[in-house]
Amino acid sequence: MTAKPSPLLPTQTNARIRQTIGKVTGASLHSTEHLIVALPAKPSNAMWQQFPEGMRVKELRRKRRAPGATVTCLHNKASTGVIVDLLKAEKNKGALPAAFSLLEFAGNLAAQALKDNPSSVAVMAIGFEPAAGEKIVGALLLALSAHNFRLPAYSQKPGAAPRLRTIRVCGLANRIDLARVAAEGSAINLARWLTALPPNKLDMSGYRRTVETLAGDYGWQSEFLDEKRLKKLGAGAFLAVTRGNATRDAGIVHLRYRPEGLAKTAPPAICLVGKGIIFDTGGTNLKPFKAMLDMHCDMAGSAVALATLAALDELHAPFAVDCWLAITENRISNTAYKSRDIVTACNGTTIEVIHTDAEGRMALADTLALAGREKPTAIIDFATLTGSCVAALTDRYSGAFSNRESLHELILDAGRTSGERVWPFPMDDDFDTEIESKVADVLQCAAAGGGDHIQAARFLNRFVPARSAWIHVDLSAATRTGGLAQVPTEITGFGVRFALNLMLDQHEKLLQAAGDK
Repeated sequence: MTAKPSPLLPTQTNARIRQTIGKVTGASLHSTEHLIVALPAKPSNAMWQQFPEGMRVKELRRKRRAPGATVTCLHNKASTGVIVDLLKAEKNKGALPAAFSLLEFAGNLAAQALKDNPSSVAVMAIGFEPAAGEKIVGALLLALSAHNFRLPAYSQKPGAAPRLRTIRVCGLANRIDLARVAAEGSAINLARWLTALPPNKLDMSGYRRTVETLAGDYGWQSEFLDEKRLKKLGAGAFLAVTRGNATRDAGIVHLRYRPEGLAKTAPPAICLVGKGIIFDTGGTNLKPFKAMLDMHCDMAGSAVALATLAALDELHAPFAVDCWLAITENRISNTAYKSRDIVTACNGTTIEVIHTDAEGRMALADTLALAGREKPTAIIDFATLTGSCVAALTDRYSGAFSNRESLHELILDAGRTSGERVWPFPMDDDFDTEIESKVADVLQCAAAGGGDHIQAARFLNRFVPARSAWIHVDLSAATRTGGLAQVPTEITGFGVRFALNLMLDQHEKLLQAAGDK
């Protein structure tokens, strides 16, 4: 990251990644504290011999017969720790495991290597085809980045600061491009950091200043639509949520990334949209204690959208991207919005409020409509929107919805390939019967019944222009006790790799879908 130091931005320095070509010896690891080695499920003796004392480690593994990684030390001057594990292939012709399983494998090795907070770690993938080896190395680097990163802490007795300064990729025949992995690791950590910040630290005005700091550092155009501007624009759905706030700091941030050589006025190919509810009490329909406890994480969608934009900039994405962040709280007060209120969104749609804790779809409604006015070819939004999506998928997956059924396979593939698994849900028109209002154009949500994640997507669909291909991601995996894949903390940063896969690896297919009926 190039962002300036800020109390609301991470200041931890990323470890330098160095690549070493050729044979690895014990002497060449004299300044390395730990070596991670990944081998195929049935490695040959020649493979064991490609790292120092490999045959000794093989014999040690045979004697111990213990599952998981074998841990020992080299007999070099540094007593370099060695962590070796075998990567089980899928059943189909010795392919690598699925991306999620590979990241989980890498996470376990990274946790072992970083137990004693080393300053240097080396990684090797031995016995694999070059493309597979690159994927394994990438997974290990992502896992080391995630495990080494410290989330915000305010104790007078903080834990030891991370010492990791150098990661060596060893045993390569040729240098490989690691820019994508480095950008993804930094972006995931940025999303995790912002989501973890306490609500009295990352308040509405603080979040706005933080975003503007990043915009200045990256050179993005930035515009803040405050409540007065939004009132002129008729954004009654967003403003209904802000009414209960103690301060008038809520608003929508609009960021524009334009690559070099593209006019600043060029329309965006893709708009990223994020739900940024800084804290959610539930409003008039107040949440109970446990449901409200971690509602500072209700802005995770905006953190994912913002971090994805940062990664795209780091990677010099060759297309225009806009990012819209809906920043507000949902508080209770004598001015807060109420059930059966009728409000009008900026596209003219009238909404009958049913439950004030369904505030995310209200804030996103106007944000999506405003993003749509920029005529993007595609829109991707991220939101911790519904508990019913967690009930449907657990917190291992996130849910996805689209106004183009042709995008379902693309969504599935992006989840499989990135290791951030996403499952598409139906969006048939007849689901609209659940949110029909007798006095307005639409109900905010149904008063009873299941499938709220689908109803929420059908509601949001009304605010997306038909000309734009749209993907809505309900982030049920934004938090998970014990972490997820390569990320060890409850806050996962889920969504960044998924978005980058869609936008970079499947760019043409995503944009072509706009023409589908």
